[in-house]
Amino acid sequence: MSEVKIGEAHVSRETYDRLKHYESLVKKWSPKINLIAKSTLDDVWDRHIVDSVQICQGIDFPQTWLDIGSGGGFPGVVVAILAAERAPDCVITLIESDQRKCAFLRTAIRECGANAKVMSERIEKVPPMAADIISARALADLTTLLGFAERHLQQGGIALFSKGIQWKKEVDNARSQWQFDLKSTNSWTEPEAVVLEIRGVTRV
Repeated sequence: MSEVKIGEAHVSRETYDRLKHYESLVKKWSPKINLIAKSTLDDVWDRHIVDSVQICQGIDFPQTWLDIGSGGGFPGVVVAILAAERAPDCVITLIESDQRKCAFLRTAIRECGANAKVMSERIEKVPPMAADIISARALADLTTLLGFAERHLQQGGIALFSKGIQWKKEVDNARSQWQFDLKSTNSWTEPEAVVLEIRGVTRV
């Protein structure tokens, strides 16, 4: 099976084609419902898709993956497309409160041959999900995200959060309220950005 390189990852041609179809859906829907910033509409592939693919690097797909504040599906739909081939039994749930974005997410999941469910609800109102992994991108500050992680991760679970240039400041601020183990990995797409891998979240 031929493979295609995306950032530092290698995916099958079928997965690549699914991701390209997803890119086309984002470009089609975004002008109507503001899935992504207009300034990034011409660079969906690198700014959003490749940036989401990297979240899965070095991570074994678990039984349950929860993506919160999914918005336009980054990284949730990308994770679901990758899992369709690598881990078809992985249960992926996307939480998004905007009804129009939920309609888009369900369309994208269906058309891209992925397996995920969408919950149209505010994150704080969703019952604890006991997920193995929770992910979020461009959603909230780290202190807030850790509150969601504590609520929705099961014991021993992992939080994966994409963060920009201010990530060290966010970590310092979060440590006033939370204890956690942290591993940071430099972003493929933004020199000052990172993916944070967080375990053992407990309140101070």
